[in-house]
Amino acid sequence: MPSRTIVREKISFIREALGALYPEPKSELVYGSPFQLLIATILAAQATDKQVNKITVELFRVAPDARSMSLLDPDTVKSLVRSINYFNNKAKNILAVSKKLAEEYNGEVPESRAALESLPGVGRKTANVVLSNAFRHPVMPVDTHVHRVSNRIGLVKTSKPEETETGLIAIIPEEWVIDFHHYLLLHGRYTCKAKKPECPRCTLRDICDWPDKS
Repeated sequence: MPSRTIVREKISFIREALGALYPEPKSELVYGSPFQLLIATILAAQATDKQVNKITVELFRVAPDARSMSLLDPDTVKSLVRSINYFNNKAKNILAVSKKLAEEYNGEVPESRAALESLPGVGRKTANVVLSNAFRHPVMPVDTHVHRVSNRIGLVKTSKPEETETGLIAIIPEEWVIDFHHYLLLHGRYTCKAKKPECPRCTLRDICDWPDKS
């Protein structure tokens, strides 16, 4: 594992380099409220943000909030999300989440990790996405991109996303965490790809520890 000094230097370098590429980093999911972000994030499991955004245009036109979504019948929700992977289970969770929010939280998305994780189909990563993007909590959602990039660069040496989250939170200054999540995610999505990473044009190439970089 690199020394703390080297890790701090890498973090500063990443913030400067990727901050220049992404001066206003944010989620690529399109949403207009914490509820819409929550639903979009549920849909985004095993799917791309682009696929989700195509679906949610009509979904949120029909039902923009928890109360209106909770009143839809299952077949209607399924028809609206049918083009996404695992649409049956996702439609079921969307309805269950909406009904619980309408009945127990006055239709509002709670600003609490424990409350979010108590919702049907909402795990730690989804809760972190909502807490970070909707409520600006300094938490670190770890998806495959963040996990991969963090390990390739050498910020952490972990095998599980939850270990990556813990490791990153321990080394990234709290005031940088929200933007840093987006830096790592966007870098993994567009440059440090899983199968064909674009190492020759990577702005982080010089600080990357990945032995297979080309």
